[in-house]
Amino acid sequence: MSKPVVLIAEELSPATVDALGPDFEIRKVDGTDRPALLSSLSEANAVLIRSATQIDEEALAAAPKLKVVARAGVGLDNVDVKAATTAGVMVVNAPTSNIISAAELTIGHILSLARHIPAGHSSLSAGEWKRSAYTGTELYEKTVGIIGLGRIGALITARLQAFGMQVIAYDPYITETRAQQLGVQTVTLDELLERSDFVTIHMPRTPETLGMIGVEQLKRMKSTAFIVNVARGGLIDEQALHDALVAGEIAGAGLDVFVTEPPRESPLLALPNVLVTPHLGASTDDAQEKAGISVAKSVRLALAGELVPDAVNVAGGIIDPYVRPGIPLVEKLGQIFSGLAHGALTSLDVEVRGELADYDVSVLKLAALKGVFTNVVSESVSYVNAPLLAEQRGVQVRLIVERESPEYRNVITLRGALAEGRQVSVSGTLTGTKQVEKLVGINDQDVEVPIAKHHIVMLYTDRPGIVAVYGSAFGEAGINIAGMQIARREAGGQALSVLTVDSPVPAEVLDRVATAIEATELVEIDITED
Repeated sequence: MSKPVVLIAEELSPATVDALGPDFEIRKVDGTDRPALLSSLSEANAVLIRSATQIDEEALAAAPKLKVVARAGVGLDNVDVKAATTAGVMVVNAPTSNIISAAELTIGHILSLARHIPAGHSSLSAGEWKRSAYTGTELYEKTVGIIGLGRIGALITARLQAFGMQVIAYDPYITETRAQQLGVQTVTLDELLERSDFVTIHMPRTPETLGMIGVEQLKRMKSTAFIVNVARGGLIDEQALHDALVAGEIAGAGLDVFVTEPPRESPLLALPNVLVTPHLGASTDDAQEKAGISVAKSVRLALAGELVPDAVNVAGGIIDPYVRPGIPLVEKLGQIFSGLAHGALTSLDVEVRGELADYDVSVLKLAALKGVFTNVVSESVSYVNAPLLAEQRGVQVRLIVERESPEYRNVITLRGALAEGRQVSVSGTLTGTKQVEKLVGINDQDVEVPIAKHHIVMLYTDRPGIVAVYGSAFGEAGINIAGMQIARREAGGQALSVLTVDSPVPAEVLDRVATAIEATELVEIDITED
């Protein structure tokens, strides 16, 4: 059996390949060579990139086998996440790989601005000795304002508090409890700008944050204050910053990121009170190695069909080992549900009962949706696009978790309403030390059948001789019945029969059996596994 193909489109650390291990065929391509990239993507199951390779709709269309795009870094400006989601391709990055490097670069910018280190170096290297020209300021007892108190903001807080600085922060999403834990006072953005001697920005680039520091915000700052941005280009209005620096409204700025990179035409580069670096936030050997190892691990998980904590387009997270065996069970229940529903679904409840209620089982909702749509839609279904498929079809999905489970340690039920007004439910559990997957309920009738590759579900009026009729019909057609269970609520009422067969059953045989036993429903269900 051929190994999955992992395409490396940019230079990554040797530790990245080591972390992938021997289970993959590693291929390399220059991701900036567009024709070569598109050609190489045709057989790729995963592609690893940095910032130079564009994975857009065209690239995704050229990659029919692609399951995961892995960005060895934080930013995803070069990946069309929406198109990847629609295509069922997981997108992963390494969100924590460069946070220490970015925090330390921020500190470097602040210290360099405060003490004129780059300018002093250049002057002395040119043979000058201008000590008085580079008189600086201490950080001790100064106020630093941090815009965005996330992981990087928290690291910067700890480091600057060690300098004896007072830290204030603006972050509309941070709780007061978290701020108190960090020893930070939260304030409004206006107050932060007015009080701070140094301002550093650590926000994502979104339509709401683009240009968030503009003319009005810069006018609120002290004339002796410095502003630093190593996060994302565009958070500061570059023209407004230039004008403020020229007018002496603020003392200086440290920039690692720009709206256009490289910023060859930027007038900011010519100003003496601007310190610039060429997007070095993640440019340490340590950060690159962490990023490569992180995404390599994510690729391994993704190609194994598991959820990935660092996937940006999958709602999930770390899966507890107790929950993990339930994932394939629920996927199969989803396929059984679809086989029984054979109609438009309007709502789906994923009911989890038992000891699993003590764990995060949100992954089981994703597994259910993946199973439900696997044999229903023409496109490839994954954990990534299954919720999107539900949304596009107007299916309302709920996860219901309850501790009480009187019959089984754990039981999971998929219960859905169809557009025609009918309701369908299937239930399953794992039993024994081997965690055998069992179907234990259909439409609230109790059964206990190990889940296999081929099942036949029949609904008919209970009466003598029926088993002999369909047993004979399947036998004559060469279909071996490996297992069977019949459920009924009363003698002579409606009976539910679930058969396990060793091979698919031709449609004409199913039709003949349905007619012979006068079945109100007869469905063959084939389980597809990744």
